[in-house]
Amino acid sequence: MTDQAQSVSGAIAGHGGEPGETRRDFLILVAGAMGVLGTGAAAYALIDSMNPAADILAAGEPVEVDLSKVQPGQQIIVLWRGKPVFIVDRTPSLVKTLQDPKLVDRLSDPDSATNQQPPYARNWHRSIDPKYAVLVGICTHLGCIPSFFPNPDPANPAPDWLGGYFCPCHGSKYDLAGRVYRSVPAPYNLPVPPYHFPNKTTLRIGENPPTQPWDFNSIEQV
Repeated sequence: MTDQAQSVSGAIAGHGGEPGETRRDFLILVAGAMGVLGTGAAAYALIDSMNPAADILAAGEPVEVDLSKVQPGQQIIVLWRGKPVFIVDRTPSLVKTLQDPKLVDRLSDPDSATNQQPPYARNWHRSIDPKYAVLVGICTHLGCIPSFFPNPDPANPAPDWLGGYFCPCHGSKYDLAGRVYRSVPAPYNLPVPPYHFPNKTTLRIGENPPTQPWDFNSIEQV
């Protein structure tokens, strides 16, 4: 087990955690543990310093993320409205896989026909910029937090794995755009929250681009 995995799993077990640790902290640690333990050293980062204060979370205010801290191929997790949001810097090779017929043919809703994203993210990469995935990290089956396995693997975490997200609870699978596979328990793609880029290095979650209104509460399921 890596040092990072040990520190995360130790914190969840209560080693070094304060009695007043909040549900926000627990969610972040759980998500981090699942990613670290599931992928080892494979392009995963959890930057807790990016998470907003409790009063901002409670108010549902937009959350800003400094993208300069996210390296190519990495995922970070921040909280918005008490929900984990996955942010992935998708490398050109990872973006290319999203249009691979071998992958697309296995997806339940490859064209994002179901209302699980804003209109400005209803495209094959389900994002404003193909480079960045921004997804609410809650499985649409029973609300578990999917693990990040970005790289193809013939066996891990599932047979003939093409890369993406795997829910360890009941085996639901998603690609790196959050599109759900066919014949898995989850019925819908992962939700995409409202967001935009105020500048080249900043992501603002919880706020639509100017002149593009959209209500997150209109999605089918989160």
